[in-house]
Amino acid sequence: MSERISRRVAAVPPSGIRKFFDIAATMKDVISLGIGEPDFVTPDVIRQAGMASLTRGETRYTSNSGIYELRRAIIEKWAALYGVEYHPENECLITVGGSEALYLVLTAILNPGDEVLIPEPCFVSYEAEVVFAGGTPVPIATQVETLFQVTGAQLEAAVTPKTKAILINYPNNPTGAILTREYMTEIAAVAAKHDLIVISDEIYDRLIYAGQQHITFSSLPGMRDRTVIIGGFSKDYAMTGWRLGFALGPADILAAMRKIHQYTIMSASTTAQVAAITALTDPAAEDAVLAMRESYDTRRKLIVGGLGSIGLTAFEPRGAFYAFPDIRVSGMTSDEFAMTGGEGYVRMCYATAQSQIEEALERMRRFVQRHG
Repeated sequence: MSERISRRVAAVPPSGIRKFFDIAATMKDVISLGIGEPDFVTPDVIRQAGMASLTRGETRYTSNSGIYELRRAIIEKWAALYGVEYHPENECLITVGGSEALYLVLTAILNPGDEVLIPEPCFVSYEAEVVFAGGTPVPIATQVETLFQVTGAQLEAAVTPKTKAILINYPNNPTGAILTREYMTEIAAVAAKHDLIVISDEIYDRLIYAGQQHITFSSLPGMRDRTVIIGGFSKDYAMTGWRLGFALGPADILAAMRKIHQYTIMSASTTAQVAAITALTDPAAEDAVLAMRESYDTRRKLIVGGLGSIGLTAFEPRGAFYAFPDIRVSGMTSDEFAMTGGEGYVRMCYATAQSQIEEALERMRRFVQRHG
């Protein structure tokens, strides 16, 4: 690595997922279950709203915080769904995807050497983002026995005088796990005891199945003023390419995040913001979200059942759109099996056509039989 490159940046390895994609790109007739992206096109009513905005010539910057009508729509939706209210003036920030929101909150709260507790398996960017912000990631391994939920005891054992925050993600990427109120309460108790900030990535909040209900972390007693919620439109509304996210949280933290956002980004895409207002307020958009969720649920059942039939046990994912099968029966490491995933497991995204999932399962069946 060139001496001109920051040691902090140089220490972070390239994404393993990207390595997997690079390999897949060299092969013909590949069925990718790797990328966490809906196979749906953004619903028509949302696309039309974006195109209409461009036709009207709405091509200038917005407020650094984002269009006020969008912030108000996000807050009203969050209150209606989860019963937690925020102020659109100073407790909501529109960002370039949920990833920017995560970068902003970590940069806003961390001093050099501050530690962030991160339950694993987790989204590949979390530890890298903590390092980029000058902090120290502290991974905490979760187990299938607790359905990949982190326990209060695990967090308590990892807390040190340098601990600043807990970063959680439920519904979870890559496991599909959700977080029950019991475990949420344990996490909240640790956060309150040690005066920690909780960063709750809830980007998959609407993609939840099997009769479960999403609980936003800030709804727990005493947690609203120490929690930053990260959300967005990429997953629920199939708007990955629009690059639009948001953060909800205490005014002091949001003000610091806004300052960084102001100097690095200015404002999120005007067209995407206008389209997102329709996503949140038009009944046709809500119908599309529910229809996509129903389709994911069908695929979820297909892939979990199919994996079980070929000897790859997967616990039942109840959120997001990932299966996380145990591949140890194959005798291979995760890298040998699929070049991605937590050791002993691999992530498989079922946000792809049912026919593709069926063919992928058949190919995996033949692969396991050859190498089992």
